Amino acid sequence: MEFSSKLLENAVQEMAQLPGIGKRTALRLVLHVLNQPQSQTTNLAKALVDLRTEIKFCKNCHNISDQELCQVCANPNRDQSLVCVVEDIRDVMAIENTSQYKGHYHVLNGKISPMDGIGPDDLNISSLVTKVKEGKINEIIFALSSTMEGDTTNFYIFKQLKSYSVTMSTIARGIGVGDELEYADEITLGRSILNRIPFENSLKG
Repeated sequence: MEFSSKLLENAVQEMAQLPGIGKRTALRLVLHVLNQPQSQTTNLAKALVDLRTEIKFCKNCHNISDQELCQVCANPNRDQSLVCVVEDIRDVMAIENTSQYKGHYHVLNGKISPMDGIGPDDLNISSLVTKVKEGKINEIIFALSSTMEGDTTNFYIFKQLKSYSVTMSTIARGIGVGDELEYADEITLGRSILNRIPFENSLKG
């Protein structure tokens, strides 16, 4: 792809690094930005810089937040003893959209995947174990995607916590095997949360 401008080429190369964006799509997006009022482009650039420099992670659940505590953890009406374990913020948003869950979350920031070089120490697992040891949690709901990596992560955490007096359950398999949580419709996902089953029962399948 030949460019008449080095500035244009640099912008396209940077845009093409985003997931799912090839060079042709990147060029189309960059040209769109170029044709917008300068103020709109400036606002976009500022929003991205602010996101990268000012974003925080909730000190309690590791969710993305503007403050030390995210809106969920800061809400006194949420059940602190009920914790839903998810992969990332997209899953938090998906479950929140169901309006069926009133507990807290614990964001792992990934799943165990040896093929990708991701092990248990790369995830936010130790802080979850600490909270269970402190007796702050009565029930943990595993809500990772029903993939091999998700099931491996669930089982690893289960082994870490099975000696403690905490109930462990998993969302009902209204979510198809191999499906990512964020793509499930709200009704199915909501019912999967409400109809969760003991995690040990899911190991017998």
